[in-house]
Amino acid sequence: MEQRNLTERQVSILTGLSRSSVHEIRKGSMPRVDTLEQLAKGLKIKISDLVESDYL
Repeated sequence: MEQRNLTERQVSILTGLSRSSVHEIRKGSMPRVDTLEQLAKGLKIKISDLVESDYL
């Protein structure tokens, strides 16, 4: 999000996840694998990029 200058709302729109889900992940909640897949697909990145980030 920070690298692309995206808000939680924008990530929600791109990924199809609720804004509250995006918020909870940013606050440290560990998402399920299917949620990681949805995030990666919506942001057009690899799941490994998410796993290696500071947020998970």
